[in-house]
Amino acid sequence: MERKYRLRLNADFQRVRKTGRSWANQLMVLCALPNNLEHSRFGFAASKRIGKAVVRNRVRRRMREAVRLRRASVVEGWDMIFIARSAIAVTTYTEIARAAEDLLRRANLFKSLNSENESR
Repeated sequence: MERKYRLRLNADFQRVRKTGRSWANQLMVLCALPNNLEHSRFGFAASKRIGKAVVRNRVRRRMREAVRLRRASVVEGWDMIFIARSAIAVTTYTEIARAAEDLLRRANLFKSLNSENESR
């Protein structure tokens, strides 16, 4: 994922966690907050409860890829953090992608098909 689409600063993570809204499912938690930018930014977190470094890094890579492939369909102007839950360590990429998509839909952060058709 390109650098401009990534949340990198700890202060940004803390701001989204403390003042943003959250949605959760069995595999991960999504926290989102408007950012007043022309693009959305994404952050990914996996605590030591997930497993050792190799497992945490694999989980973050899978979450990042699942979101990267859907980034064009996500509304602009939001900061989002995906936080892994312990069950994610033993799931497949397909299940992770499905869980990320589910959270984005529940948070109404997918662009509506109607607005895309109107702009054409």
